[in-house]
Amino acid sequence: MTLIFIFIVGLAIGSFLNVLIDRLPRGQSIMGRSHCDHCKRNLQWYELIPIVSFIIQNGKSKCCRKKLSWQYPVVEMITGMSFLLIFNFPASRAGGSLLISLGIVSCLIVIFVADLKYQIIPDSIQFFLLIFSILYLILHTPYSMLNSLFSSLVVMLPILLLYLLTRGKSMGFGDVKLAFIMGFLLGIKGGAIALYIAFITGAVYGLVLILLKKKKLKSKIAFGPFLVLGIISVLFYQKELFEIARKILGY
Repeated sequence: MTLIFIFIVGLAIGSFLNVLIDRLPRGQSIMGRSHCDHCKRNLQWYELIPIVSFIIQNGKSKCCRKKLSWQYPVVEMITGMSFLLIFNFPASRAGGSLLISLGIVSCLIVIFVADLKYQIIPDSIQFFLLIFSILYLILHTPYSMLNSLFSSLVVMLPILLLYLLTRGKSMGFGDVKLAFIMGFLLGIKGGAIALYIAFITGAVYGLVLILLKKKKLKSKIAFGPFLVLGIISVLFYQKELFEIARKILGY
């Protein structure tokens, strides 16, 4: 029953994350009632049940019968599954940090989808991610905040240089800020591995799009989602990734 409850809570949070994803990048308030994407009619409560409403309505809005975005059930399902995985992940529950881990992952989901969809990483979400990261470090690491700030600057530097050298054409300033938080949360070594994962996955994704003729060589691709993949990989598989890096580099 506990796992079912955690999953349902995750679905509900995922529904709220969808609101953040669609409203924050466009500068809209998150306090208003949810409405139809097409005709703007306010939605009733039974149209907002995570997953269930989408299935019952056959993926179409009840009012104007136009197709609903698959983003909504996908984000809800990913959030629900993420909550289950975090709940069953030993490190996330150590020292009462379950809620903090859930907060970090929720912020990362918003960043991933918002940047992929709008190529914007909302500052408000980055702020909350930084707050959750500070709380996470307090519970999990013996390092001082000064060391964490130094790590932030070191990890942020490559992204900042790319931003300055390309005048924002290859990297947005939101990516710079996210790299700063990445270094703060993961440290220099963890941040470097996360950056490596981000660059590799981003390069593969871009190459596939070019080969499929979906993008051109000079097209801009959102980099935030790949930074998120790097952060999540190191956050939950730090020991394994550190061991792989040790064997490759021989240190």
